[in-house]
Amino acid sequence: MIDSPLLTGISIKARRALAAPARQACLRALSTQPTPTGVADLTDPILQPPNAQTPQPPSIFTANAKPGTRRKRPAAPDTTVQDYHRALDLKQQLGRVGSRVERTYRPADVFLNPPGPKDVTLELLMASQAHMGHHTSLWNPANARYIYGVRQGIHIISLEQTAAHLRRAARVVEEVAYRGGLILFVGTRPGQTQIVTQAARMSRACHLFTKWTPGSITNSEVILNGMQMQMLDEHDEPIEGFHRHLNERRPLVPDLVVCLNPLENYVLLHECSLVNVPTIGVVDTNTEPTWVTYAIPANDDSLRCLAVVGSVLGRAGEAGHLRRLDDAKKGSVAWQTPLDVQKFMEIERQNAEKDAMKEARNPGHDSLSNDGERGQKKAAADSLSQEFPQIADFNSSSSR
Repeated sequence: MIDSPLLTGISIKARRALAAPARQACLRALSTQPTPTGVADLTDPILQPPNAQTPQPPSIFTANAKPGTRRKRPAAPDTTVQDYHRALDLKQQLGRVGSRVERTYRPADVFLNPPGPKDVTLELLMASQAHMGHHTSLWNPANARYIYGVRQGIHIISLEQTAAHLRRAARVVEEVAYRGGLILFVGTRPGQTQIVTQAARMSRACHLFTKWTPGSITNSEVILNGMQMQMLDEHDEPIEGFHRHLNERRPLVPDLVVCLNPLENYVLLHECSLVNVPTIGVVDTNTEPTWVTYAIPANDDSLRCLAVVGSVLGRAGEAGHLRRLDDAKKGSVAWQTPLDVQKFMEIERQNAEKDAMKEARNPGHDSLSNDGERGQKKAAADSLSQEFPQIADFNSSSSR
């Protein structure tokens, strides 16, 4: 027979084995923590969702604070006076430390004392960066005679060529101004406005710093129709009596054009070549030198260089203008009256002579008012012939 205590122990072990939960060997093999056997614990970080946060116990302030109240920060003390005195102390201690820029360069400063053609030196051109050309890959082979060499992939312009061509251009501007010609300074790049206006002011010329209107020279009768003009004598004083002629004649075209940036004004230079107007231009290593009549090999991208070129040409025009006025005071006129003006004066004189002959044949036919008008016409014709002595040469040549 089997002992009863032994049977009791076996039955207890059997009941424990039947009451034990099923083993999860797969989950235990993948996890390093024991698998819970009861109800899922929500505080377990493995079983919580990724965005869930563990609730924190309320702080003492939140637990004891009344609803609707906020924590107030203590007011910061006002230190304005202390900061002001501290800044004054730093200014006294560090006031002399560092550097101060007293004078800065401006391209228009050269016009305070503009150099003339006699002041052109290689040192002045070197300081104004006139020798700096463009990259060797952008050069124009026609400018090979103006290039001194290459440095760090950039063409270097010969300053001897620049000085010689600048003096030649200044001589041309001076002679055109002495002959009473109309000079036009053109510069349309940013920063060239003051350079162009100052050069035109010195030489008593015209200037253009905006976009050129195509056809202003070749089609001036349409584009410049209605522009005001006036007739001047050898002393640059206005003359009356040419209103009808000024209303009928074609607009004026310049006798010389000075262009600081030929690349952007090819249309202007082409129109000048069509009507045989001489041109002066600053030619860089990437510019076509045949676009202008008188080329000045220099750096057209430097405002300092263009200011020197503009001041030299402006001084040359001023010298020619003053020389012409001095000769006019001495009775010498260096220019001739235009042919269309001479023809107009000759027609006016013939009309005045015809009126005088009619009056001589019929002394009492016209009224006193007509006599006064004819007298005024004759006096005006006589005054014109005295102010323009070149009309006698025109009459003699036309009669022959």
